[in-house]
Amino acid sequence: MKLTLISKTALLLALLGAMASTAHADATLDKIKQRGKLSVGVDAPEPPFGLLDTATGKVGGFQTDLARDIARRLGVELETVPVHASTRVQFLQAGKVDLLIANIQWTQERSEILSFAPTPYNLVGGAAIVARNSGITKWEDLRGKVACVSQGSNFARPLQETYGAVVKGLKGIPESLLALKGGTCAASVHIQPAMVQTLTGASAAEWKDFRLATDDQLIPSPTVVWTRRNEADTQAYVDRVIQDWHKAGTLVALSARYGVPDAYFKAANAKAQQGKFDRAPFEADAK
Repeated sequence: MKLTLISKTALLLALLGAMASTAHADATLDKIKQRGKLSVGVDAPEPPFGLLDTATGKVGGFQTDLARDIARRLGVELETVPVHASTRVQFLQAGKVDLLIANIQWTQERSEILSFAPTPYNLVGGAAIVARNSGITKWEDLRGKVACVSQGSNFARPLQETYGAVVKGLKGIPESLLALKGGTCAASVHIQPAMVQTLTGASAAEWKDFRLATDDQLIPSPTVVWTRRNEADTQAYVDRVIQDWHKAGTLVALSARYGVPDAYFKAANAKAQQGKFDRAPFEADAK
């Protein structure tokens, strides 16, 4: 079939438009440097990963320090934006933040709408807080019982499909814990470090009647830094930084500073000394 001049012109314009769109989408690092600021979505204050600075009203801590290091390397200022499970993906897609450095584990579903730096910076699974007298001592004991999670949590599917729990999605950890105390749910299921912090941190006294259901973590998964799709330059840059964090022991040091469980960080540091790095299940540039 022969193409007319008009159709040829239309095809050329479409190709040029696609190329321009790709180039535009892949210019995040240039935009960051031009405006002199890196905007990073971090978890709302949820120890041990996010801490509220009462003097400034801003979120600091483990995730903020990681974001600050990337900003320093780029030679720009850092802006942190607290995000919740129900809004964080939309914030990134809409350009309200440049990166997500939060407790967002890799899942295939997420990798189909976002891209990511393929070297994980952590490995985290879920834990369940339950009442001491609940009789719940293993994940199987949640069958038929209500388990509260954050909206969009990757723990929802295994809780429902594997263990038969009745999953209730709430805004975030505070709402889930409040529901647990109020008897709305039998278990509050979130990332293990946050649940341990709840039971052992500054507010431990108010949780004396609660405990972890089991030490077995639910679907331990790689935690990665998320980017928008088609941003290969950003992915590659961030991936090099994460590998440097592992090799230099940065993550080990920060975990000690903020009380984040350090077993994975120490193991990853030992691998990095040999030039070996874990990789999330799918390469970012394949997405």
